[in-house]
Amino acid sequence: MKTSIAIERRYYLSFTTHYKNHSDRRPIRYWCLLAIAGLLTNAALAQPDINWSLVDEYCTECHNLNDFAGNTAFDLMPRDFLAGDADTWELVIRKVRTGMMPPAGKPRPPRTELDTFTHGLGTALDAEYSLDPDPGSEGLARLNRQEYQNAIRDLLQFDAVHIIEAIPAESAGEGFDNNIDLLSVSPTLIDAYASVAMRISREAVGDLSLIPSEAAFDASTGTTEGLPLGTRDGLAVTHNFPLDARYQFDIGVAGGGFFGGNAFCNENYAVVVSIDGELLELEDSQSFQLPISAGAHTIAVALQDVERCIGVDDYFDNYNILGSINSIRINGPFDISGAGDTPSRRAIFSCYPRTETEASACAREILTRLATRAWRRPVASDSDEVNELLAFYGKGEALDGFEMGIQYAIARLLMDPRFLYQVEDEPANMAPGSIYAINDFELASRLSFFLWSSIPDAELLEVAGTGRLHESDVLESQVRRMLRDDKAQALVRNFAGQWLMLRELVNAEPDDRAFNAQLRDAFKQETELLFLDIMRQDRGILDLLDSDYTWLNSQLAAHYGISGVRGEYMRRVPLPADSPRRGLLGHGSILTATSVANRTSPVVRGAWIVEDLMGAPVPTPPPGVETDLTKESAEPGVEVNTLRDRLELHRANPTCASCHQIMDPIGLALENFDLVGRWRTQENGFDLDTQTNLIDGTAIDGPVSLRNALLERGDAVASSFIEKMLSYALGRHLHAHDMAAVRQIAGKSAENNYRFSDIVLGIVESDPFRLKIAEAPATDVAGR
Repeated sequence: MKTSIAIERRYYLSFTTHYKNHSDRRPIRYWCLLAIAGLLTNAALAQPDINWSLVDEYCTECHNLNDFAGNTAFDLMPRDFLAGDADTWELVIRKVRTGMMPPAGKPRPPRTELDTFTHGLGTALDAEYSLDPDPGSEGLARLNRQEYQNAIRDLLQFDAVHIIEAIPAESAGEGFDNNIDLLSVSPTLIDAYASVAMRISREAVGDLSLIPSEAAFDASTGTTEGLPLGTRDGLAVTHNFPLDARYQFDIGVAGGGFFGGNAFCNENYAVVVSIDGELLELEDSQSFQLPISAGAHTIAVALQDVERCIGVDDYFDNYNILGSINSIRINGPFDISGAGDTPSRRAIFSCYPRTETEASACAREILTRLATRAWRRPVASDSDEVNELLAFYGKGEALDGFEMGIQYAIARLLMDPRFLYQVEDEPANMAPGSIYAINDFELASRLSFFLWSSIPDAELLEVAGTGRLHESDVLESQVRRMLRDDKAQALVRNFAGQWLMLRELVNAEPDDRAFNAQLRDAFKQETELLFLDIMRQDRGILDLLDSDYTWLNSQLAAHYGISGVRGEYMRRVPLPADSPRRGLLGHGSILTATSVANRTSPVVRGAWIVEDLMGAPVPTPPPGVETDLTKESAEPGVEVNTLRDRLELHRANPTCASCHQIMDPIGLALENFDLVGRWRTQENGFDLDTQTNLIDGTAIDGPVSLRNALLERGDAVASSFIEKMLSYALGRHLHAHDMAAVRQIAGKSAENNYRFSDIVLGIVESDPFRLKIAEAPATDVAGR
């Protein structure tokens, strides 16, 4: 009787789990048959050796049908059919591997036994996943705003940053803004794409009938790099000027003086302007017109001191000496003199007709070439797609000649779903639920959007055209070439920029006089340059935690208390083994992004390390729990002098302690770094106490010992990195089945200390990256 009940339960779990996950693809009768077949196959499957006595001895005391801690009952979960509870078992692996389970205060077996258990459990899950392969389905992914901008850049050699602001930016989901769940389409978005496509085509071609428009830049769209020597508090931007014409420039200067007012101590500054590195002599350097040739030019504006204010007392805490440049507005074109010789015109006009009879053939050549690049697959010159583009060309040509025709056709090309979406065609006659490999052109597209956040280049499309891109040696060669290309910096800006919260720095406004635009940029550059080094030098990704050098300029070095660094440019500076600045934990970017406006946040810092570095979930606060530490009240006679004191009051509530005992010790170990990452030994005049214990009992007393503790669990850090990069590469969140690929990549790359290229190659060769499941036609509940 027990046996039949167990079989019935396993059948039910198999059926409900798979149907829930795949009901949009496969009919119910498919899963019924698979469940029965799975039972027969599982019976013959040799499950890896797992020490289940660990679960019985250390876990079921809380995780049982009666207590149901964490909504989990191990006594009800069959151990010969793990895939039926895959999400739960994957969570077990995460929590045990990172030391979160067993919880603090409970008996804990030796670390070696726990590691052996998680390894065996993962191997057993992977064996069961292999019985029912599921590479996942990305669906129809739309290009996000950054990918759209990069695609325009590479297709037309045109920087459209000032135009695409009309397209709403995506918020990050599962950590990244290319997640397909975020990339929905609305009528408003379609209108925005149409408007943007028309304007891009006009400016890229060089439409002489363009009317003036304004492009505005601030700290979020500019940089402090490349400012004239001897200046400060400036802003540099690169702008694409569509035509040879005159343009109006208006410079915004933020207030300085007392409390952010507009007193500038007797006009003791000058606004300095340069274009492409050449200083300009201007009567009014805050509002002026200049003739500018068409194409991209870099405008840098900064302040140069003539004299410094004296006698300012520290009483004025918000004093900002002499303000800063906070915006550059460019308006034009005026007095147009010609289309100019721009990179975009050279990219578009691969031929130019000398007579009207040559115009149609030249237009066909141009549009065939652009469509092939834009749609990431071969397009025949006599195809219906090209003929449709030529129809739009004809309408424009009839209005105002050849260039207007090309402009119309390009606008139509950029509004085509084959450009806006990563279209992948299912092979004909595929049975629903069948697994198949994507073709080489689709592989090229996935590869380029993963590594470059853009469309494939000519070489990648050419290799795809040979039908050999999927071959391991050919694929590896292309991956290594693409990682060497400057466009691979998209991984730094888009993957690392979101994973390491660098994008959030633009909105950071800590209440600290030392923080300004230059320091913000230096923070960001330090972390970006370290990640770029790891990628370019093909080092192990754990060096992100323990790099023996960092990147500094004079301002950032002074902020960190490191001597011997002069000049505004970032340079590589060695760090000793005991330096708290080694690796990400000592970077001002991370420390500022994980603080709140007026203080540090051990909770936020600890939660980020647990979730984003170690890959374990952090529970959300229960409803009704007070999370504002300033509202914590102490018992009479209990002194509350530091943030740690307040956290200890908060943890006195058992409801709060269960979560905070995970995060707080990690964050408290970083309390020597203030809210902008400056080193300190006191808070509010009281000595800081950073000695604490991680949830697994490991003693730590600061950033160095915390770093060493994380390196001791380097396998968890590496697995978390691989998970996040795989999610980014696929443009979706991961499912339980995907963890088989993560473990396979981690196991193979561990042989070379998790070398960067090994991880990237592992991802592009993985089943989720290269395989898909054939979609089933829509069915009713009965499977008809």
